[in-house]
Amino acid sequence: MPELPEVETIRRDLAKKILRKKITRVEVKKARLIKSGVAEFQKIITGNRFKSINRIGKLLYLELPKDRWLLVHLKMTGQLIYQTGKKIIAGGHSYSSMDFILPGKYTYVIFTFAGGGQLFFNDMRTFGYMQLVDIAQLKNILSTYGIEPLQKNFSLKNFRNALDKRKTSVKAVLLNQKIFAGIGNIYADEICFYAAVKPSRPVTSLTAIEIKKLRRGAEVIIKKSIQERGTTFNSFRDGEGKKGNFIKYLKVFQRNGQQCLRCRRGIIQKIRLAGRGTHFCPHCQA
Repeated sequence: MPELPEVETIRRDLAKKILRKKITRVEVKKARLIKSGVAEFQKIITGNRFKSINRIGKLLYLELPKDRWLLVHLKMTGQLIYQTGKKIIAGGHSYSSMDFILPGKYTYVIFTFAGGGQLFFNDMRTFGYMQLVDIAQLKNILSTYGIEPLQKNFSLKNFRNALDKRKTSVKAVLLNQKIFAGIGNIYADEICFYAAVKPSRPVTSLTAIEIKKLRRGAEVIIKKSIQERGTTFNSFRDGEGKKGNFIKYLKVFQRNGQQCLRCRRGIIQKIRLAGRGTHFCPHCQA
């Protein structure tokens, strides 16, 4: 699943391609991916232009005229692809090489722009969605998200308050989008490693110094990952179809069975925690 750095990379790249271009046609091939209803979806978007493309956590929201907004969530396997002529830029999950014919087997929404460019929404497992909302609905949705690394609200005070009295593990609280927006499985493991905190630790057991390290780790790791255009394994491609380079900087995620790069004494373990595969060093994470 694309996390904050990957979705931010997609946002930046697509902003260069689709903004202020007139949308001449909207095709929907799987109605259940459109939460707001297909007829209204097509009527409101056709003939209009996207004015801006924004993000909170892993959610994209694109501005339309008259205080309407298009929400886009890629979930596990969603992909946004913009094609003009023979040139393709893509972000999200990649099913095969970048030279596949579009629309493809898993293409469910197509936006056609004046001048011939097209934006495709693909989703192999169909967990993603698009939804039209008004400004009041948008504000309500945005209010459900927690504080986000690199934003002004991600202060030490707010971070500490977000953890206060949480009766769960550190990993679980980092994954909770209502508490911390945009942090997913990859970066939660890396943040815990940065802070030398075992992901299974109860939040209530954290010291003031550990809390400070966790916050700092979130900022450092998310910032670096955005700079490197996200993390690529077998599936993620950024908005230009390129692999994210942050995989080179991973210390624990998917390194189970390998020697710890920090202490050189522990062997990275993988356990099931908060419903996700979780990686840590049993020697230097306490």
